[in-house]
Amino acid sequence: MEINNKEIRLSRSVIGQEEIDAVTDVLKRQYLGMGQDVQLFEQELSSFFNREVVCVNTGTAALHLALQAIGLKEGDEVLVQSLTYVATYQAISATGATPVSCEVVPETCTIDLVDAERKITPNTKAILPVHYAGNVGDLKGVYTLAKKYNLRVIEDAAHAFGTTYNSKLIGSFGDICCISLDGIKNITSGEGGIIITDDETVLSRIKDARLLGVEKDTENRFKGQRSWDFDVTQQGWRYHMSNIMAAIGRVQLKKFPKFKEKRQELAALYKNCLKDIEGIELLDIDYNYVVPHIFVIRILGGKRDIVKTKLENLGIPTGIHYKPNHLLTYFNGKSERLKETETVYNELLTLPIHPCIEENEIEFIIKGIKDILR
Repeated sequence: MEINNKEIRLSRSVIGQEEIDAVTDVLKRQYLGMGQDVQLFEQELSSFFNREVVCVNTGTAALHLALQAIGLKEGDEVLVQSLTYVATYQAISATGATPVSCEVVPETCTIDLVDAERKITPNTKAILPVHYAGNVGDLKGVYTLAKKYNLRVIEDAAHAFGTTYNSKLIGSFGDICCISLDGIKNITSGEGGIIITDDETVLSRIKDARLLGVEKDTENRFKGQRSWDFDVTQQGWRYHMSNIMAAIGRVQLKKFPKFKEKRQELAALYKNCLKDIEGIELLDIDYNYVVPHIFVIRILGGKRDIVKTKLENLGIPTGIHYKPNHLLTYFNGKSERLKETETVYNELLTLPIHPCIEENEIEFIIKGIKDILR
């Protein structure tokens, strides 16, 4: 098989002339900040999810504002799996609250609810499930646990734009859902994030907080105006989305059906070709319902780093998603051990997947893995 494998990328932004034209239009209008384009993007996303959506400048900002909006403060605790990108933890700690590291279920890399329940205290105010690789795990169990202990649920669905659960689109139901729109996610706005909820109080707080806490400034920005005589009643941040970002996002939303189809096809190809290879374990994910942001396998027998190095020698980039947060100095610095999480972490390997990869490139990657393990 001949292929220019040096061009294979682990992930990438998938943009074309339509996005370039949309950004150019914003530049020509010379209103680059938060205005009509953001308003239109929010409206289109609200139609997509059938719930109100607020746009911000990153997925991390979305989590931070959602957590702040439910009233978290110093001394409060949030249950969260340790196996997630550090952004999840930083969003919690930014409110003054403490992330409580929980184990993952190895088969799905989603939060272990048995371990989470053991760690509930009078200070526990919320649970933050991470939809790892687009998979939601036992989301029904998350909401059952939350109801039992009167906890808020903030879903970190950074990986899960377009995923469905029990025939319902993630974000279209539940308490609060946050999704990332950064450059390599299922759709992108360059950078960006969204918060989805029916909680009117949370929505109101977030709309103001994204604009430095200036009350009702969203309404003025959407009219192309600024607030001059205003009040501030809460801590705010400069987290609003720009028209440039929204212009990219609006085009990407139209393209999402094709992105979804391609990602699911590639993941299914990986899964079908790798499922019976000795030394590999696949995550329990049904790609009829999950739209994968990343494709992750487990390399057993302590061979992950060997396989990673040999694949990269073939020109095949790989990743490791993620170093558990309880091993980071700022978040306990190895003072706590999570046996299952640490075992899984040492086995995880992320393979290239994005809508620009061709099937013959996937086949080349699979052949490389088989040859190495053989």
